[in-house]
Amino acid sequence: MQDLEGKIAFVTGAASGIGLAITTALAQAGVKVMMCDIERDALDAAIAELRKTNADVDGVVADVSLKDQLQAAADATIERFGKVHILVNNAGVGGGSSYDGWSQTGWDWTMAVNVMGVVYGIEIFGPLLESHGEGGHIVSTASVAGLMSMSGAPYFVSKYGVVALSEGLRVELEPRGIGVSVLCPGIIRTRILESGRNLQSRFGASVDELFQPNDQDTEAASDFAARLEAGIDPSYVGELVREGIEKNWDYIVTDMEFEPIIRARFENIMAAYERIKDREPRR
Repeated sequence: MQDLEGKIAFVTGAASGIGLAITTALAQAGVKVMMCDIERDALDAAIAELRKTNADVDGVVADVSLKDQLQAAADATIERFGKVHILVNNAGVGGGSSYDGWSQTGWDWTMAVNVMGVVYGIEIFGPLLESHGEGGHIVSTASVAGLMSMSGAPYFVSKYGVVALSEGLRVELEPRGIGVSVLCPGIIRTRILESGRNLQSRFGASVDELFQPNDQDTEAASDFAARLEAGIDPSYVGELVREGIEKNWDYIVTDMEFEPIIRARFENIMAAYERIKDREPRR
């Protein structure tokens, strides 16, 4: 999709952070954007600011982990703009403990938002992207945590899932004129550690009821909070995503910080093949 002027996009988690940055970058390229978020006040404020720049944006409130709400958001998008060319599955939650702090509700919350929110987005919007025959693009936000794992936390598992889903869909949808990218950002200056502000009541009264972090988790979260404050500006990520859509990138990464860890992971995988390359499998 080299020419984005006049295209229509649907962006989830669009009221702040990376989602707002992507929306802004697309709007600057002449894309009309339906912004979707679970936070009504933040969404209204973001829309008002963007409209001051003459951006053609509108908004809809939806919980992406509930398919019927996302379907209603899709219906509102078609009613407002007529069609959709670009889907950005950006909404997600952070947090979660390592092995000793797991809980069923913690897993349910993380997977419902981070994985099923993406699945529902593709199920609902995929046919809309195909229907007009003008081509389209899907971007789903995973994380650098989807390319490496430093913990058994549900967050890492969910982001690996988004990477796997995107890789498979890229192959399946290419013949249909739909590009697929997976965004794997590093440490970006967002409110990811405050994800619990949007915790849906059906999952529990507080994040503390979902996860019971140990001392190591608490120390890691404190260190991560400090690093977030000095993190990459989300606007830079938005510009990368716009370029990734225009050039049909498969993976969109933001920086080189974790490249050595990811490279070591793949080297370990290849070493596993080296160990057995001369063995004849038993049939």
